[in-house]
Amino acid sequence: MYDIAIIGAGINGCSVAHEFSQAKKSVVIFDMSGIAYGGSGAAGAFISPKFSKSGELKELIHDAFVYSMDFYEKNFSHLFTKAMLLHIAQDESDSEIVKAYKKGTSLKFKTPPKELLEQLTQEAISQENICIDGGVVNAKAMCEALSKNAKFVKEKVESLVYDDGTWIINESYYAKDVVLAIGAYEALIQEPYIELRGVWGHRIDIKTTTQNPCSIHQFVSISPSSNGCLAIGATHNIHYHPQKNCEPYDINEGRVQLLEKASRTLNLENIEIIKDFTGLRSGSFDYMPIIGGLVMSNETLSYGNLKFKTKKPKFDEYSYYPNLYMINGNGGYGFVLAPYLAKILCEHVLFGKKISERLAPARFFARWAKKIL
Repeated sequence: MYDIAIIGAGINGCSVAHEFSQAKKSVVIFDMSGIAYGGSGAAGAFISPKFSKSGELKELIHDAFVYSMDFYEKNFSHLFTKAMLLHIAQDESDSEIVKAYKKGTSLKFKTPPKELLEQLTQEAISQENICIDGGVVNAKAMCEALSKNAKFVKEKVESLVYDDGTWIINESYYAKDVVLAIGAYEALIQEPYIELRGVWGHRIDIKTTTQNPCSIHQFVSISPSSNGCLAIGATHNIHYHPQKNCEPYDINEGRVQLLEKASRTLNLENIEIIKDFTGLRSGSFDYMPIIGGLVMSNETLSYGNLKFKTKKPKFDEYSYYPNLYMINGNGGYGFVLAPYLAKILCEHVLFGKKISERLAPARFFARWAKKIL
């Protein structure tokens, strides 16, 4: 019997495993392919805020950015590279957003290194930019380190049954609580209100004689140089889904796109592609992440006294799956959000601390129920 079972070993699942292990709970984590095998392993794992004018997502990611910078540096400094982050606007419209961000942020500005400015293209230099402290995580190694105190089971979860206060996984494993962290792949719990956007990510590691001392974000993300190598990554294909598309993803075309976009920012010379990393990332349809308990739709709809067509639904009146939770929908900010959200989820499960309704899965049930009734 485990205290908690986590299904999915990407950055979300592994961050949750770390939090519960730190709380001295017994943890088992399942994944059909391996730790950080999908979108998390393909991520550039850049630690960056969201550069936008305003909004709930910007504020959430700001808080998560500040938290994760400290979290990685304190707990996993050997897998975290602190480096200046240079964010460059893509066009004149984006430049106005960057200007507005600079006026409203509490983050301290840095001066980009002279040697970097000499490597930028004229197109990049002509746009508004902002330079702050940021970082890059070793994606796969970080997920492995976060989950090291959990038992890992390389197995696809086919069966999840709740019986007499216990979750039974694949008829062989038992846990008091279960967290679903399976990203945008096939859902384990079939609920019509839970929908996720699959966003395909592609990263290439390359050798180049161009030296880059910073993380650069413009059309794609470019890592700092390390031993003559750097990583280029993006979620630039929002349509491809490995479980839905008939044709396999075109790796060569993806490489061409990444290198073309990176070369619009940085003068890359003597390029040799070392390795490709691809995977599916998940995003929600309102772009906010999803954490918390799952509503049982049929049971909740059967309540005759609930008002579903209301501006202020009462989430605490819904019927929920017992001891079943979700963490998902981080989009391209997985390594920024995951430690912060895992802490929130752990405090909710262990101490009953309330999760914001803007993050709860119940928000989607409320919209779905209002629409169908």
